[in-house]
Amino acid sequence: MTAQFFAFVLLLASTFVPVALGQSSQSIAPQTVEIPSGNLRLKAFLWKPAGPGPFPAVLFNHGSGGADAAHTAGLPITEAAGKLAPLFLKHGYAFLYLFRRGQGLSADQGPFMQDILQREEAAKGKEARQHLQFVLVTTDHLDDVGAALSFLKTAPGIDAKRIAVAGHSFGGQLTLLAAERDDTVRAAVTFAAAAGSWERSPELRERLLTAVRKSTSPFMLIHALNDYDTSAGQALAAELERLHKPHLLKIYPPVGQTSEDGHNVVYMAIPHWEDDVFKFLDQHVRH
Repeated sequence: MTAQFFAFVLLLASTFVPVALGQSSQSIAPQTVEIPSGNLRLKAFLWKPAGPGPFPAVLFNHGSGGADAAHTAGLPITEAAGKLAPLFLKHGYAFLYLFRRGQGLSADQGPFMQDILQREEAAKGKEARQHLQFVLVTTDHLDDVGAALSFLKTAPGIDAKRIAVAGHSFGGQLTLLAAERDDTVRAAVTFAAAAGSWERSPELRERLLTAVRKSTSPFMLIHALNDYDTSAGQALAAELERLHKPHLLKIYPPVGQTSEDGHNVVYMAIPHWEDDVFKFLDQHVRH
């Protein structure tokens, strides 16, 4: 990791994030916390609303990255975290933004996922890359999410019985799998989950369908109409409907000008989804 990136991270970590309306007029900075995941020591930003708690909480799982380990969805990853946090605080939720191995504040805890995938594709082709991504979502990175959930359950001021999981893109896949693995998760919200992989990976399709079949969590599945592909959300919602399990599918109007813009709906179109997501979370997590 470069010295410049360390300096940037420290600057972001010390920057106060303005709290949205409904909270104190004071600014609240994230607490940078360390989360053990096997032999690794991952970092995360944790925000809590003002007051003593205990608070309901949301663990957020970022996507698989961008051009480098310091970015996600076209944003510096720490900036992406700070873009979402005030929204959750405004609605009374603690917010944990985990930096998984190899990315963001955890860039020194393993290789960057996109570098691993690019090397695999160069050596063995696109199908091998897709399979390795499947392996990573069902093993190492899922273990990181499980570690973050364990951390949240014992964190001061957090209500261990009112925890939800949310995630974007690859992190949306992790969200589905984490909800299957941990039956204490009260709700799961995915943004553009598997939009770039659904049609290319039969093993991923079956694995995610199995996850929603086995999970006891209510699911909210979100895409923008101009996402890379909305088939994943539609197929998962159809399976949940067949099983008479609580769920909500929302496909919002197009975002921005490109499919990439649509894929990044979670960061680019907060007004589209804010009311719906917090109505869903309040119904299934807060009460």
